Amino acid sequence: MASSSSISMLLFFMFLNLCTLSIQETHSPKLLKPLLNQSFSVSFPLTTIHISKQQYDTKKNVISSLVSSPSNKIKVHGKSRILPTYNFKASFKYSMALIVSIPIGTPTQPQQMVLDTGSQLSWIQCKKAPKRPPPPTPSFDPSLSSTFSVLPCNHPICKPRIPDYTLPTTCDQKRLCHYSYFYADGTLAEGNLVREKFTFSSSQSTPPLILGCTTESGEAEGILGMNLGRLSFASQAKVRKFSYCVPSKQGLSKVMPRGTFYLGQNPNSHAFKYISFLTFPQSQQKPNMDHLAYTVGMVGIRIGGMKLNISRTVFLPDANGSGQTMIDSGTQYTFLVEEAYNKVREEVVRLVGPKLKKGYVYGGALDMCFDGNNPVEIGRMIGDMVLEFGKGVEILVSKDKLLDNVGAGVHCFGMGRSQTLGVASNIIGNFHQQNLWVEFDVANRRVGFGKANCGTTV
Repeated sequence: MASSSSISMLLFFMFLNLCTLSIQETHSPKLLKPLLNQSFSVSFPLTTIHISKQQYDTKKNVISSLVSSPSNKIKVHGKSRILPTYNFKASFKYSMALIVSIPIGTPTQPQQMVLDTGSQLSWIQCKKAPKRPPPPTPSFDPSLSSTFSVLPCNHPICKPRIPDYTLPTTCDQKRLCHYSYFYADGTLAEGNLVREKFTFSSSQSTPPLILGCTTESGEAEGILGMNLGRLSFASQAKVRKFSYCVPSKQGLSKVMPRGTFYLGQNPNSHAFKYISFLTFPQSQQKPNMDHLAYTVGMVGIRIGGMKLNISRTVFLPDANGSGQTMIDSGTQYTFLVEEAYNKVREEVVRLVGPKLKKGYVYGGALDMCFDGNNPVEIGRMIGDMVLEFGKGVEILVSKDKLLDNVGAGVHCFGMGRSQTLGVASNIIGNFHQQNLWVEFDVANRRVGFGKANCGTTV
């Protein structure tokens, strides 16, 4: 869900089991200190869920590749509101999202949230004030929390534009800070900016953090924004590092595999291989660059052991910021800029061209698809795919994990063109992060990868 990438707007989530969590620590200081401590570690189940109804939801306010055009007037609560319009193609519908259940409030109310390393604002679904106590629901009930507060209009954050936080805000009729979060498909999520604490145990919690309390969007349970923005959960909670293992997708099975999400130290990190984030001065504004994304230096792609003839410069931002390569847990598939994608497609066509489903594009984004229920044979003909980074770091996508079952007997190569999303970046999505530890070591500005088997099911 993502800055130059996308998060998944979820329609009608299934309510998952409450999370269980484990904590390993050498001592138990209170409030924010544990998140700053090297030994802090808390883990949550990470679940993939099927989305039955959904639209591509790249955020208008953080997609740097979108070009402003004349403003557009819409109706919100019966009132006219002027919005900028953008040139984009955002028809693709995701089918999967990564979910963690986070305990929020006092006493805690576990909230299902999309794990999104590509966006800043964290927000939860809030229940409107009820006339009487309702039965338990997935939505957060502010009236039940003693640590909940709403930001007033005079709060410094409640400004229309802040350099690294471009969330449009206004004063509502109660003089509270109201935000409207618009997505590229025209979806609107709005509510109040609030403060609320995240609690991990009786002795482990954050102070109240700023997040969105959404009341006008029934389309997502919530978003856990984890990018480099100063108001992301990772930044506000001063998380030194976090990591996750995406469980392997089990076709269209309703039995959901379960991975793990760590805040703090991961006991498996001794086996990780690291590459540094690429950083660019925000003062050097580039129209197609997302300065808050986790940008890495990708150097090439191999398919079936053959190195594709792709210039390294294709994976690096040019003078306008196009070509940035980012790791995004909120985007389902991987998307490449035109020059890189064309080389991948040429090789796939060379290897299995006659078996391609002619004239078929899944969701307007994936155009290498196959009929039949034997994707293993196609995978063997293509061979393993390797995404290459600096310092010899690689992401291996085994031949049996190249194709995704999109339904109706169709399997698609899990990679598409960035231009179908209206972005000018290379995005490594969660489909190509399956059974892989991905660690964001924010303190040392690096990302680590390690082999894993996420393995359990729920």
